[in-house]
Amino acid sequence: MPCFLLAVLTAEERVMACASQSIKVSLRFGAKAFRKSCVPGYLKSTVSFPASQTLNGRYSSIRVEDRAYGSNLTVGALKDRGLNATLSSTNGSLKVPEERVTVLVIGGGGREHALCYALERSPSCDAVFCAPGNSGIAQSGDATCIPDLDTTNSEAVISFCRNWGVGLVVVGPEAPLVAGLANDLVKAGIPTFGPSSEAAALEGSKDFMKKLCDKYNIPTAKYRTFTNPADAKQYVKDQGAPIVVKADGLAAGKGVVVAMTLGEAFEAIDTMLVEGSFGSAGSRVIIEEFLEGEEASFFALVDGETALPLESAQDHKRVGDGDVGPNTGGMGAYSPAPIVTEELKKKVMESIILPTVEAMAAEGCKFVGVLYAGLMIEKKSGLPKLIEYNVRFGDPECQVLMMRLESDLAQVLLAACRGELGKVSLTWSPELATVVVMASEGYPGAYKKGTLIKNLDEAEQVSPAVKIFHAGTAFDTDGNFVAAGGRVLGVTAKGKDIEEARAKAYDALDVVDWPEGFYRHDIGWRALKHRHMAAH
Repeated sequence: MPCFLLAVLTAEERVMACASQSIKVSLRFGAKAFRKSCVPGYLKSTVSFPASQTLNGRYSSIRVEDRAYGSNLTVGALKDRGLNATLSSTNGSLKVPEERVTVLVIGGGGREHALCYALERSPSCDAVFCAPGNSGIAQSGDATCIPDLDTTNSEAVISFCRNWGVGLVVVGPEAPLVAGLANDLVKAGIPTFGPSSEAAALEGSKDFMKKLCDKYNIPTAKYRTFTNPADAKQYVKDQGAPIVVKADGLAAGKGVVVAMTLGEAFEAIDTMLVEGSFGSAGSRVIIEEFLEGEEASFFALVDGETALPLESAQDHKRVGDGDVGPNTGGMGAYSPAPIVTEELKKKVMESIILPTVEAMAAEGCKFVGVLYAGLMIEKKSGLPKLIEYNVRFGDPECQVLMMRLESDLAQVLLAACRGELGKVSLTWSPELATVVVMASEGYPGAYKKGTLIKNLDEAEQVSPAVKIFHAGTAFDTDGNFVAAGGRVLGVTAKGKDIEEARAKAYDALDVVDWPEGFYRHDIGWRALKHRHMAAH
């Protein structure tokens, strides 16, 4: 029987497969390099190989009957790409060597698209599924999207992994981690990159994180925690403005207010503690000293004991040019960040990251996953202080990191799951990467959904160094992309320096036709400033 690979595609697409006789197999895997692959059903399917209509004596089309939906799909057999996948003559199932891995990414935003993109390029990765994914991820061919898999139901996720031979789950967003998805998957014996719910409290509760810092002498801004609005306001009066007000729990990146006046601080306290705008996440607030300096993002992979730093990145939180307006989830980023020197990286690892890893182990909840430290490099001391922890990749920082990563991401994340990061070294592109976020008009406030987006393919063709990551897109009834969220696209580019990377990204943005979208025009200005200072 000849060697071939199967890839699940949409019902309209035709496929080719090495076939010289009629045979039926049980399709258990998708293969690498999916194309437009949002699958309307993903249970085991019966595949028929007709002996007739072969092309060049080597290929024939395949028809797949999907048992879950009773509909016909089209499935593709791709060229081997060196994977040596074979059909077993005993049971007719597609088998893949044990050292290869099929990956499920949980989530459906720009961060998850970037992870799928890096995993799809990983030589050891046979297939990438993304649940729920989004229309842009599916159309790009970077993963097969499973929109109807309920990722809040651990049993459903476990069942999918077992049915499809998933050997690694990568959890993108924080909410499933805080809810305990990783706990359930690990208990079921499925390697999972992402911390337990206990360890995810580093992000799930700012009060937990602050108390850990206090106990283990990890440098952070001084703070107090309150549940009573009157007490909180009195503390603000005593401390004065500017001051920072934070919701304790998860608030989708919107639970932090940098109050420049007492009035702004009082309003933030009322919003969280009196009006309950963030629900239970805002039932407790942290009032924190305002630190003056430059923010930076620091990422490290952690296997419970060992921490492996990633390349640096810096994002832009404010919605408007010149860093004005309300905070957002992030309007752009670039990597590397000039402010994170090798000396500073060493200080961050020694004073913040490693003490945190050791503290979590001492507290009985070892951390496995990515630690994303939001840092303030203090203006007066030049030393890093921890602003907050996230327990997943940043968005949009993940986009620029995955553009620059040259290592096999699947194997790196598996090593973290197995406690073997000490054996791993990472390879990065020497080029700089930048991402500019296109958002719906009105974001981070109310915005309109369903607005038409055109020319995305043309925008990506501006340069081979351009990649558009989809954060919030969907298809309308005519198959056109429309906006389905606040942050919608991450237009990303690489270049030999910040000027070249920025130019490519903004050239691509000029091609995108979306009148209801907007973006910042100054992404990377800090890196430009550092570059100009260094030049003089």
